[in-house]
Amino acid sequence: MKQAEIVSLLRNENEEYRNLEEEHKRLKNTLEEISKKKYLTTDEEIEKKKIQKQKLQFKDRMALLIREFSKK
Repeated sequence: MKQAEIVSLLRNENEEYRNLEEEHKRLKNTLEEISKKKYLTTDEEIEKKKIQKQKLQFKDRMALLIREFSKK
C-alpha cells in the first residue's frame, strides 16, 4: 500500500491522526503569519521556536502512525 493511501485511510479512520494533522496545519498557518513580519520581538522569536518544535512533534507522531499502519 502506498503512503498516500495509508494517509487517506488514517484520515478517515484514525481520530488521533486527524487531530494531529489539523493541529499541524494550524501551526503551519501561524508560522506563516509570523514569518510575514519584517522584525520579530524576542517574545515572538521564542514563540516561533516553540511552534516549530510543536509542529515537528506532530509531524513525527503522524509519521510514526503511518509506519505502524504500514506494518499491519
